[in-house]
Parts: sequence; structure tokens; C-alpha cells
Amino acid sequence: MSEGAPTEPTPAEDLRTTEVDLGGLVNVLATHLYSTPLVALRELVQNAHDSHTRRLLEDPEGDHRRLIRVRADTERRTVAIEDTGAGLTEPEIHSYLATVGTGYTRMLRELTGNQELIGAFGLGFLSAFSVADEVTVTTTSHREPGLGHRYRSRGGEQYQVEPVPARPQPGTVVELALKTEHAHLADEHALREVLGRYCVLLPIPVYVGEDTEPVNSVQVPWRQTIDGDQHAARMRFATAFGRRFEPLTAFPFDPVEDATDAVGLLWVQDGGTYGSSDNRDLAVYLRGMLLAEDARDLLPSWAGFIGGVVESNRLTPTASREDLQRDEHYRALQKALTDAIVDGLYETARLRPAAWRRILTRHGQDLLGAALCDERLFTLLADDVPVPTSQGDLTAGGLRAAGGGAVHVALGSGGGFEEMLYRAMQVPIARGDRYAVLPFLRRYAQLRGCRLVELGSEQGNRELFRDPERPLPPEESAWLAGALADPGEQLVPARFDPPGLPLVLVPDREAERKALIEGDQADARIPSAALRLARAFTARTDGGVKARLYLNLACPAVQELLTAYRTGHTGSATAAGLLRSVKVIMASASAGPSEGDLGAALAGIGTAVSALTAAVPTGLPSVPDSLGALSEEA
Repeated sequence: MSEGAPTEPTPAEDLRTTEVDLGGLVNVLATHLYSTPLVALRELVQNAHDSHTRRLLEDPEGDHRRLIRVRADTERRTVAIEDTGAGLTEPEIHSYLATVGTGYTRMLRELTGNQELIGAFGLGFLSAFSVADEVTVTTTSHREPGLGHRYRSRGGEQYQVEPVPARPQPGTVVELALKTEHAHLADEHALREVLGRYCVLLPIPVYVGEDTEPVNSVQVPWRQTIDGDQHAARMRFATAFGRRFEPLTAFPFDPVEDATDAVGLLWVQDGGTYGSSDNRDLAVYLRGMLLAEDARDLLPSWAGFIGGVVESNRLTPTASREDLQRDEHYRALQKALTDAIVDGLYETARLRPAAWRRILTRHGQDLLGAALCDERLFTLLADDVPVPTSQGDLTAGGLRAAGGGAVHVALGSGGGFEEMLYRAMQVPIARGDRYAVLPFLRRYAQLRGCRLVELGSEQGNRELFRDPERPLPPEESAWLAGALADPGEQLVPARFDPPGLPLVLVPDREAERKALIEGDQADARIPSAALRLARAFTARTDGGVKARLYLNLACPAVQELLTAYRTGHTGSATAAGLLRSVKVIMASASAGPSEGDLGAALAGIGTAVSALTAAVPTGLPSVPDSLGALSEEA
């Protein structure tokens, strides 16, 4: 047959009916469809809820008390779910209860448009067989209040129905004879904990055992008219619902016209989070019943500090009703939640300053990253969010003010010459190795039009170490290099602040990388292809200069040292030795790469001080006075 030719119709007599292995299907649906046996409780309580809603639809003038009661019997290893809803006739048992995939609830919702009905696939009852060896259903229909029926099945593949005395009032009891491995479910304390979360939004009260207080008694703030402090009511709900962290503030999530019908509550969680930690915690309810307990992907990735509850009628569940279809309603809800979080943070900053300060303290690191993801958040946080610095947490504005109009950020992982230098200047340095700090400050500097000094970069070092007003003569440079620099160090005359600091040793990062890549163990540590590329990159430096020794020609001590050298003062070499010892000690304290010996440097200070305190010929510059002041500053 040629490509694209129409397919011949199949003769009707050749059509066959697909066979179904009912035992295998029941096993798959009951045992493998759900991720946890606790879902069986949810599905059966959901069926009880729908039974009440159905009765109200079919008998709106009837008078009956709506309640669901769940009982556990530890000795018998049973759990029973009882309702006072519509009940079932015998034909309905065969048509709906014992027919896989036929859901009366779904048909009734489509017929009446009632959105309180939860069921959708006609599969929920099968979940009972995931936890029970035997399931017994005793029921009386409100249509036939004088008749009772009992359904009994082991495994779900075969069942029997027999007449029994009618219940005192219409409704149904589903009793589960639990499997040995699920005997722990026959515990009322465990049932209260599980059902308290599954059923918190159900409008019908759910009781455990002989309790007089339902597990879903908490006031749902978006469903009820609240007299008094609405924020306090929201906080009560968030506190009752939150599992891991105390809420710092809570704000409503309202429906968005033409986008999503979802409604609920969001809150900022307590608990110190750092950077990329993800503590998003969102529960999604469909028509009042828990659908997804951990729907964190609905929240923006930067919102690791947000918890919440939402409910919707538009979202489409998967067959197991434990997750959501990623359709247009899901995507609309994602966007609406992001907008609600941003609006809620603005509201908190404006109306609840104490809570806002706690949020900034607890989640400053997360908020730095969040500000980079959403321009609205950057506008809100730019001058408020704390930035980790060498002097503790400061705002970007505080950094700018302390830096004389410039924001200073170190690219290294802490310590080093930058921190030592700026401690001497008493200027705070932002820790650029921390989560989101560097890109946040770059964005801040751009927004505020201020100077950003990135310490450790070539541009940053040029700003720190300025060229001298006049270059040194070659002879003086050579003498200073011999007196102050160790092997691998290059002397660089410069000017920098503070003027009391005579010299700073700055490592050459390229030389460090070259030494690492070309070391004896590099072949064993780095794949050969990557090693070749890395060595080609570092070939542009010979690695001979391991560090640069910036000498501060604006420093009075350095100026007097040069004067002593020029006039032939015999103490100039001793003074230079003292400076060299200071360099080694400073480099050691700041994790610098000095080749000098720390012990020898410490001993050298004592030797130099002894020599410099000796008699000085009259008329020569007072080198010891200047270097004494220098040693105090260092």
C-alpha cells in the first residue's frame, strides 16, 4: 500500500472485545495507584462527604444531622467510617460500589453542577483494599429507609450482597479489617492526626471515636465572616495548620478574575533558612478534601520560606488524586500565587513593621535571591534586606554610607588581604561568596548609581592601589625589593588608604590556579581533556609572580624610610627589616601566600626594635619614632 493511502475499514466481524484480568486490575488500582495507605482513609471519608451532599441534592427538604464518624478498634484491628448520608440501594451497590470506574458522584456533579461533590473517577473505594484484608459495607438508602444491605469482599475481585436489618437512620458504615502491616491505623490518636489534615476544609464535621469536638473544627478564615482582628484569625489558622515552623505573618490568597478560582491563605514561616534551602510548604485541596500535601512547585522557586493552603474547583487531579495535572489552570495558579506572595510582603512591610523586621532577620539570605528574581521584590527589598559583611549584617544603604558612597564587596571566601585592609580603614566589606550577595549588590549599585568596588578583581585592585604621584628611581625600587620582598613577590609602589598602613601583600590568583593545575597530583584529580584546556588557559602566565607587594608611598613611615636610605642612615636596613617582618605577620594573619618564615619575622621585630632604640646620631631623621607608631597601628 502506498504511503498516505487511506486505511481500509475493519469489518465488524473482525472486532474483538478487550479482555480484563479483574484480579490484576484490582491489585494494581488498590495496591499500586496510591503512594501511601493513608489515602484509603481520605477516599472513604470523601465518599462519606459526597453521600451527604447527594442526600441534600435529592432530598433538599429533608431534616437530617450531617456528620461523619471514624472509629478504631485496636483489639479487632478494624477501622469503621460511618455517615448519615444518602446510603445505597442494592442496585446502586452493584452499579457503583462494585463497578470499577463508574462514579455516581461524577455523574451527579455533571448533572446538577454542584461543585461540593468531590469524587471523579469511581476508583476511590478500591483504595480500601490496599489496607484491608476484608471490606464490609452496611447501608440503608434514604430512598428505601426500611431496607438494609451488606456488601462484603475479600480482595475486591469477588463480593456478596445480603439483606440485613435497616439502619436506625439512612447512611453507611464501611468497616475495614486491616492487614497486619497496617494495624497501626487502628489507633484513634493516629486517626485524629491524619484526618485533621485531610479533612480540615470539609464543611461536614468529622469526629473520631466518641469525641465531641470534630477534627475539622478550626475556623477557616476565607470561608467565614470574622468579627474582630482578621489577621489574628489568619494567624490562628496558620499556626494550627503549619507543621514545622511558626508563622511570622499571614496574608490572604484571593481568586483572580478570569485566571483562577482558587482561594486560601499564605504565610511566611519562621525558622532560619540559608540561601538555597527549600522549605516551601503548600497544601492543595479540591472541593474541601486534601489533594496534594506537598505542592511546592506551585510556589515560585525563590519562596523557600512560604507555607500555605489553597483550595480550588478548577484544578484537575491525577487518577490517584495525590497530584495535579500540569494544565492551564495549574499554570494560572502558579502566577497568581507569585503575585499574592509579592503583594503580601508589601502589605507586611507597610502594615506590620515588627513582623517585617523578623522576616528580614530570618530570611535575609533567601530574600537577596528573591529580589533578583522579581523586579517588584527588588524595589521592596533594595534598602531593607540585610547583607552579610565583615562587620555583621548591614543593608546595602548602610554599606554605601560606611564606604564613603561606594559599596565594597570581597570576591574571596573570607579573610585575606581585603578584610585586613578594610579593618584598618574601618570600612565594612560585603561577603561576595555568600548566596546572591554579589549579583544583588551589582544590581543595587546600578539602581542607585553608586560605585561598586569588587575586591579581588583586577578593576577592584586598581581602585584600591593607585599609582604613585611620582615613580621611584630604579635604584630605590631595587633596594626596597631586596629589603622587603621574598622570592615570588613583586614590589609595586602605590598609594592607598589608610596612610598609616605601609604595605599589603596581594596573592596572584592566576599563579595559584597554575600551581594547582600543574601540580604532581593534577593528572590523578582532573580528567585529561579538562586538564589540557585548563593548562592552555593558564599558559598565559609563567607563574613566577605569586604575589604583589604593594608599598604605600603615602605612608609617613615609608617616606621616612626612603629619606633615611637617601641620606645614608645606618638604621635604614634595620627599619626595612622591621617592615618585612610586619609584612610576613600580616600575610600570615590574613591567610596570604608569603614565603617568609613567621617565627623568623617575630624574632626579627625584636632585633629591629633593639637596634632602633640604640643611640641615633644627631641631625638624622627620627626613623625609630615613625616606625614605633607604625608598629602600634599594625
